[in-house]
Amino acid sequence: MPEIHGHRGARALRPENTLPGLAYALAIGVDALEFDVTRTADGGLILAHDLTVDRQCIASTGPADYAGQAWAALTLAQIATLDAGGRRPVAPYEETFQAVPGTGVPTLDQVCRLITEAGAHDVTLSVELKADPSWSDAGVRALTESTLGTLAAHGLTGQSRILAFNWRVLRAAEAMDPAVPRVALVEPASWVPGSAWLAGLDPAAYGASATTGLAGSAAAARDIGAGWLSPWDPLTSEDLIAAAHNYDLGIIVWTVNDTDRMAELIELGADGIVTDRPDLLRRVLADRGVALPAGGELPWQSGVPDWGPRVTGAASGDHSPF
Repeated sequence: MPEIHGHRGARALRPENTLPGLAYALAIGVDALEFDVTRTADGGLILAHDLTVDRQCIASTGPADYAGQAWAALTLAQIATLDAGGRRPVAPYEETFQAVPGTGVPTLDQVCRLITEAGAHDVTLSVELKADPSWSDAGVRALTESTLGTLAAHGLTGQSRILAFNWRVLRAAEAMDPAVPRVALVEPASWVPGSAWLAGLDPAAYGASATTGLAGSAAAARDIGAGWLSPWDPLTSEDLIAAAHNYDLGIIVWTVNDTDRMAELIELGADGIVTDRPDLLRRVLADRGVALPAGGELPWQSGVPDWGPRVTGAASGDHSPF
């Protein structure tokens, strides 16, 4: 039965890529926490899905408006003035999303502390490293090395996987610590002939064309040395799942929020399902009598640890930029 992967924590329920979001997913009960990591101007590691500050999820609270700026151009001190605790507009999660105003952009170190202090030793950390093809090899190596170093410092490499659309990250991770499993992410934008995303592998050599979808991506994931293929759900087929298994790869499908599709992927043999609604996937699996990952109360009364992060530029009390 497939693993339950909380997408950016529990994106439809709490602010994505934040400590409250990750903690909420742990409380629900997931097999894996998926989140995104990139570097700052001063070499810090933060959680962020895009390589620039996305106004939909990130609000400036100080005198400077950083919307649209590259995270790589901002320091940790500047980032500490940003509020990641809301979503504007809330669509498509109007009925389920709960904002947590004053929530800062967390560092990877803080996330590792969250995991260890929660005692979440059975939860896989699906750490997606964000680096687009314009990055230099040195930049890719620096992001990968810093991430692996932080995970190792907290004793978490044994429960972590490294994910990337930029497959140079996967090559770098293999060279630095081959024991850490690697997951090859793939989508239509990266799986095209002549792609710059795939560390020199050309989808054309695997039969890719404008009409073949992700066919051939399983063989490419095998050749890049990944242990898993993670494809975009709308192009995930029975044949692709079978091809991944034929190459001894697990297959983790993203992002699935419809219960009928969850049920279909379970029947097709997907090994993991990434979802904004881990609560719904738990119900679908429970209906099939599947043993579910433990959730329950966390060791912090407020639901997140006292050490934050909190927004340094925000006013106290009822401040909410959302």
